[in-house]
Amino acid sequence: MTLTLVTNADVVVTMDDARREIAGGAVAFRDGVIAAVGTAGELAALVADDVIDAAGCVVTPGLVNTHHHLYQSLTRGLAVNASLFGWLKTLYPIWARYTPEDVFAATQLGLAELALSGCSLSTDHLYLFPNGVTLDDTIHAAAGIGIRFYPTRGSMSVGESAGGLPPDTLVEDEAAILADTIRVIDRFHDAGPGAMVRVGVAPCSPFSVSRELMRDAALLARDKGVMLHTHLAEDADDVAFSLERFGCRPGQYAEELGWVGRDVWHAHCVQLDASEIDLFARTGTGVAHCPCSNCRLGSGIAPLRAMFAAGVPLGIGVDGSASNDSGHLLNEARQAVLLQRAVGGAGAFDPRDALWIATRGGAEMLGRHDCGSLEPGKRADLAIWDMAALSSAGAWDRVAGLVLSPPGGVRDLFVEGRGVVRDGDLVQTKRGEIVAAADRSLARLKEAI
Repeated sequence: MTLTLVTNADVVVTMDDARREIAGGAVAFRDGVIAAVGTAGELAALVADDVIDAAGCVVTPGLVNTHHHLYQSLTRGLAVNASLFGWLKTLYPIWARYTPEDVFAATQLGLAELALSGCSLSTDHLYLFPNGVTLDDTIHAAAGIGIRFYPTRGSMSVGESAGGLPPDTLVEDEAAILADTIRVIDRFHDAGPGAMVRVGVAPCSPFSVSRELMRDAALLARDKGVMLHTHLAEDADDVAFSLERFGCRPGQYAEELGWVGRDVWHAHCVQLDASEIDLFARTGTGVAHCPCSNCRLGSGIAPLRAMFAAGVPLGIGVDGSASNDSGHLLNEARQAVLLQRAVGGAGAFDPRDALWIATRGGAEMLGRHDCGSLEPGKRADLAIWDMAALSSAGAWDRVAGLVLSPPGGVRDLFVEGRGVVRDGDLVQTKRGEIVAAADRSLARLKEAI
């Protein structure tokens, strides 16, 4: 029953319904749950076992990453001038050489990077399983970092010989895909409050799985009570493929196969039109917005402002580290703001709205209503940002500055009340061990070229 008090913060950004920002704020938590939020004066009477001074800092809910391919952390800086389809064709042969050890190392590397940048909950979309790789490898890796993990069992079943994009060596039998999806859900998915692991169902994309698998995956997910995730309308080639192959736009294809609703979130959606935005808003279908990846692959600028105004559930995603090539969520939020302003003017998107999407918006889109805001009864996932950092010092509006001039990393990060980052370093696994494992895998992958 240890009580921890974070106090004297310059601002506590609650992300509650009123979006309160508490100057001179404080947060108290015990047993993984927030006990009290208010000013430092209001919470001064609490008898705390551990007091953390947050003077000069902004305290926020932990950030939420709603789309990633963590295995890609070992393949940054490749196919640097290619668009989506060409980029994939370059990287598939390298990813085909991955082993379980490589996936473990890549996952820890990517999650460590996210934790150090204030992320308390990350999804992952693993859709290829060469050489004995299983989703279990990523789940075991995440346990060593300490943040909440939402892995999704991805899949590819339509190879080049059948008109798909991936090589035939990387696709799986559809019955085997569904059987293994059931296995990992039954073994790892925790539907309870405070869950550290939840599992989703995630065929890779309409151009790498069959219509039948898309429909069967939706039926399976709803039978198991888990969420659905895939890529959709990522770039112009993606839309052209849908029109040619299916005779309709991506949003219509998704609707026909049961891929809309509050238990569904799609990645990217750069090329959604007005009717598809309306469809997603009406059905509560979510979108993981990945602005840096969209820029890196030349996919375009997603209609974030229109989706936000329409009420589409939204989260921020860093996407895979081979298409970003970074994993810093505040930088992602900053990019989201800047891109909308580049096409819509200086008032097109507010930094506070981007921070909302990166915290509570993402959590709620993932069905995690127990996370995403600093309120009594919510889980104790919070980030402490030192605004005296060189990149942030001088910010007059500390909350807007968190997005516009973000610190290089988080000072402290707590997940379920446990320290994951303290004084800017990892608590549960040593940084050097993570880098050494990644270097070993990288060296082996390069030898095979």
